[in-house]
Amino acid sequence: MIVEDSAVVRQLLAHIVSRDPRLALAAAVPSAEEALAEIGRVRPDVVSMDIRLPGLDGLEATRRIMAECPTPIVVIADAVEEGGLRISMNALRAGALSVVEKPLGPGREGWEAVAEAICTQLFIMSQVPVIRQRRAPAPAPGSPPAAARPAAPAARPAVVGIAASTGGPPALARVLGALPAGFPAPVLLVQHMGASFMEGFAAWLDGLVAPRVLLARDGARPEPGHVHVAPGDRHLSLTPGGLMRVSAAPPVGGQRPAADVLFGSMARVLGPRGFGILLTGMGEDGARGLAALHAAGGTTLAEDETTAIVYGMPAAAVRLGGVTAALPLDAIGPRLLRAMAGASEAMDGR
Repeated sequence: MIVEDSAVVRQLLAHIVSRDPRLALAAAVPSAEEALAEIGRVRPDVVSMDIRLPGLDGLEATRRIMAECPTPIVVIADAVEEGGLRISMNALRAGALSVVEKPLGPGREGWEAVAEAICTQLFIMSQVPVIRQRRAPAPAPGSPPAAARPAAPAARPAVVGIAASTGGPPALARVLGALPAGFPAPVLLVQHMGASFMEGFAAWLDGLVAPRVLLARDGARPEPGHVHVAPGDRHLSLTPGGLMRVSAAPPVGGQRPAADVLFGSMARVLGPRGFGILLTGMGEDGARGLAALHAAGGTTLAEDETTAIVYGMPAAAVRLGGVTAALPLDAIGPRLLRAMAGASEAMDGR
């Protein structure tokens, strides 16, 4: 189902969808109100959602759809428009799965790449099961922590690395939202998202959490109390001297930025003083890097299946044996705070 108020863009999106053999157009409507009226009857596998709509905007439409008829939603947004970007990020927080750039039309530079990105995202997200609400069950009293190593004194983390893909923005907001402004270690962050959205994503996250959030700069030293986000289409890693490296090196596992690059550099540079966190996402990016960090003595956490929107990347890390503990989303921030306070790994999962 396409939800788009502009007749020209609606026809353009319909054309893009119709030429892709993986997709079929179920409906195309000009307003959120019509989408809400039709979605129960049409039952689309995925919704392409405009953000700037007359009447109800795309954010409110996303909230209503996820409450009344949960369906995978891909936000189609203008990447350079600040207000629309903010609404797009809030739509992700409300349950939309991803955001892609709005097409400008055939003949424009990058047209084919944008059209392919839209179709690929619609097809991939149509496979994601969504429900009204995901809650982690409370652990039974005295139950052992999930996927935990034997208790041992842990080195205080020097740098925290976090990576996410599909479903990442709201998960990151919850994990980072548990940290104070004066959090005593730098955080390096990889989020799979279109390059044109990364600056807006960092600004949106900066407005939600206490630590400062900004795009990482090549050659700069990561600062405590700051979250340094990998820029669009660039790898983020640590150099042996502890500086940030922002690189256009080839994609790893089809990803740039790649979580494997970040976690692998942390394993080499920090060893037991590295702390890695792998959140929701499709595929296996981050699993090998997290396993390397784990083998080097670092602490590694993966989001538990009970809360992950897409249990792909965390599951791959667990399969490789590279996870100190698998925790529900709301337990990850407190676990990190305990590590910074010198808590033992025996506290995992409590």
